[in-house]
Amino acid sequence: MVSFKMAGALVGALGLSLAGASLSPAWSQSKGAPATPVTQEQLNAAAGDENNFLHTNGNYDQTRYFPGKQINTSNVGKLHPAWIFQTEVKESQETTPIVVNGVMYVTTSFDHVYALNAKTGEEYWHYTHAMGPITTYCCGPNNRGVAVYDDKVYLATLDSKLVALDAKTGSIVWQTQIADPTLGYSETMAPTAVNGKILIGTNGGEYGIRGFVRAYDAKTGKLIWNFDTTAEKSVGVWATHDATGHDMHRDIEAEKAQLAKTGDPYKTVGGGVWQNPAVDLKLNRIFFVVGNPSPDLDGAIRPGDNLYTESLVSVDLDTGKYACHFQFIPHDVWDLDAVSPTVLVDAKDKDGNVVPAVIHGNKIGNVFVNSRKDCSLIRFSQPMVSQEGMWTLPTAEGARMLPGANGGVEWSPMAVNPELGLTYAVNLHQPMTYQVQSSPYPGGKLWLGGAFKVIATEESFGNVTAIDYNTGKIAWQKKTPLPMMGGALTTAGGLMFTGEGDGWFRAYDAKSGDVLWSFFAGAGVNAPPASYSVDGKQYIVVGAGGNVQINFKRGNNIIAFTVD
Repeated sequence: MVSFKMAGALVGALGLSLAGASLSPAWSQSKGAPATPVTQEQLNAAAGDENNFLHTNGNYDQTRYFPGKQINTSNVGKLHPAWIFQTEVKESQETTPIVVNGVMYVTTSFDHVYALNAKTGEEYWHYTHAMGPITTYCCGPNNRGVAVYDDKVYLATLDSKLVALDAKTGSIVWQTQIADPTLGYSETMAPTAVNGKILIGTNGGEYGIRGFVRAYDAKTGKLIWNFDTTAEKSVGVWATHDATGHDMHRDIEAEKAQLAKTGDPYKTVGGGVWQNPAVDLKLNRIFFVVGNPSPDLDGAIRPGDNLYTESLVSVDLDTGKYACHFQFIPHDVWDLDAVSPTVLVDAKDKDGNVVPAVIHGNKIGNVFVNSRKDCSLIRFSQPMVSQEGMWTLPTAEGARMLPGANGGVEWSPMAVNPELGLTYAVNLHQPMTYQVQSSPYPGGKLWLGGAFKVIATEESFGNVTAIDYNTGKIAWQKKTPLPMMGGALTTAGGLMFTGEGDGWFRAYDAKSGDVLWSFFAGAGVNAPPASYSVDGKQYIVVGAGGNVQINFKRGNNIIAFTVD
């Protein structure tokens, strides 16, 4: 019998993949994990932790910057698989592995959770969620990972539950229903654990929901606070331009007439939250972005700016009380919603003073830099993708526009190298046609208000871009043959890692953008990478399972790499 570790070394030598292979592991029994409690102090200090990867995006700032430098620009060419673990679910893979003192937690589509030996890939336990009879979700069955806190592992599910598992055994400690899936609510995001709370948003902006972010008690699962992401007065200021100054061609008079006729649409205007909030412990506030309004393409029946859709929002960590917001796209009718996680950095303001800032890579293809103090805009970057024809309104026949509904930057988390002052984004170039077709609220069913379609006769591709967030200038950019979706990781070793839909996983020189190492994983590498160390040895780990949304090849591998 060939062990996964031996097979992984063989894969590295031959440049092949085990995806789809009928390989049995060298172990068969499951056993309890040697899990140790995760303290709040550990979570607070995660940015400097060279052994663990405790948050979905590395730390509360969400920089996805790993401080270890054992794997670096001089030896990354020797990187090879240490082990490969194959899950039971061969479907879209978007999980970020979480590592706590040698124990790794990964998730799959349809809400399986595995506890693994981070050194060998051996399975300790496997939790399979007992899915409810109804699930309603957009863009594929996905799960982006767990949160860890004290002696528990926290999972949010497609049937809109929050589940607390025993970290040692995988058994259920408590379970809470977040929202009603029959109304279009679902969960694909990873929870966030902080100060005795578990934070979670909701998906469902394509189904006429009213979005929210909530805090639950980590010990009991009881609701602590709720913030609705669509304001009761959602009309706003009737803005005619987006955050970059483009005219959005709104018919304000028609919208005002609709408002007088039907009233404020806030109860069904969407506003899902796809990704984790960044947590500013000094300000005691969280920062997150809110997604598209409902229906996506038909703005005629949802007059106004549709606050707080398409916005950066900050609320108080203890109470959920509103602090500030900034809207990127008022009254969006292109599904170019804000979905990539917010990242906290210190950046230069317009006067050259370094201030606490929050950055976000948007679907329209810019990186926005905002003040943490009041959410005001400091700058936006050069466009990373073509913005041809912005903002061409959808028509009944179909109108062409770039970027298409997938981005720019889709849900893919950015990474930051604070020493270089650079943030790294992966982008899509997908020309689409936008067709509008009005329909009434369908009650928990898909409600796009039309359709957007990739133009098959035009080239689709992607890029990896490094942005100087102090200036907004592009530092470097590399074109990729397929649209990019998955996310990035940076390390103190001067590296940036990201994967591609055709199966390639690559290491870039963070400063120059040169490709220093590549590995073919056999399925789309559309999950964000992570890094950790066990017994003094650093590893890079990533899921290779493809993606439903843009139909990249499916797989079921979790692959850990090292240089020894």
